[in-house]
Amino acid sequence: MTTRPALAEALKKADLLFDRSALDAAIRKMGAAIGAELANDVPIFLTVMNGGLIFGGILALAIPGDLEFDYVHATRYRGGTRGNDLLWVKQPRQQLRGRTVLLVDDILDEGHTLKAIRDFCIDEGAVRVLIAVLCDKAHDRATPDVRADFVGVTVPDRYVFGFGMDYYEQGRNLPGIYAI
Repeated sequence: MTTRPALAEALKKADLLFDRSALDAAIRKMGAAIGAELANDVPIFLTVMNGGLIFGGILALAIPGDLEFDYVHATRYRGGTRGNDLLWVKQPRQQLRGRTVLLVDDILDEGHTLKAIRDFCIDEGAVRVLIAVLCDKAHDRATPDVRADFVGVTVPDRYVFGFGMDYYEQGRNLPGIYAI
């Protein structure tokens, strides 16, 4: 059995970047912007698991208008801190052909996973794919042709966790975003 670092120890040396009230305010602002952009559409709200779960649920409540829900589970990290080849755990059930897709994830870091999922949606016939992320990481290593259409907060180029993002599969349910 592999021993994972303790979340309690990580929290002792972590900096709180955004508390719950700051995140709620950012998500409300995103919801209003998404609602205005998609006012004449009923998009498929496609949450990327597991990281997008908490953010996605709160964001959905902040978007005025109708949404259809589905999710994908694709990962490169598998509980670690370095990405590997993309592993598809679950593809969407909804037919994407002719639809607008709102792809919802916790963070845009280098963008490899979001690019693969976005490209999958396009290959499946989506007419438009918009990306909403809670966090956009500030660095210059991002995949060149992937950007978020809607961003909640910008985080520094550090290891971040909480509010959906994990610290070795722990801490996703923390009510703020922390960095070490």
